Amino acid sequence: MASLLAPPLGASTAGRRPGQGGIQYRAPSAVAYGRPGRAVRAHKVEIEHEGRFHVIEVEEGATILETALDMGVELPHDCKMGVCMTCPAKLVEGEVDQSGAMMSEDVAEKGFALLCVAQPQTDCKIKTCSEDEYLDEQLVTSKQ
Repeated sequence: MASLLAPPLGASTAGRRPGQGGIQYRAPSAVAYGRPGRAVRAHKVEIEHEGRFHVIEVEEGATILETALDMGVELPHDCKMGVCMTCPAKLVEGEVDQSGAMMSEDVAEKGFALLCVAQPQTDCKIKTCSEDEYLDEQLVTSKQ
């Protein structure tokens, strides 16, 4: 199901053979898992995690984390409810709905997301960050 199609974010493809670069994963088709005849909207999400790049298609209503895990992309996580804060990332580009996250508006406005509750509303580029980086920002914001 995985195909080698997309180069890493910002990487040059000069001198590379076709298929080299990042890994692109496609979510299951709408016909197989959705209602027949109903198109399921999906958004492309480019994830940078520990120096590796992954491209997944996240169907409407699904979270970035659940889709990534289903596609074999290992990302840090624990509770999957937006409470434990072990799955933070910086939203480089795009928009997500994460209304279920235990996160202040100030931190969300700075581009942080919790992948276990983040549902893409547009195509997105994200970069995972450490739990400490996220918690430092959350604590600084709460003191203001």
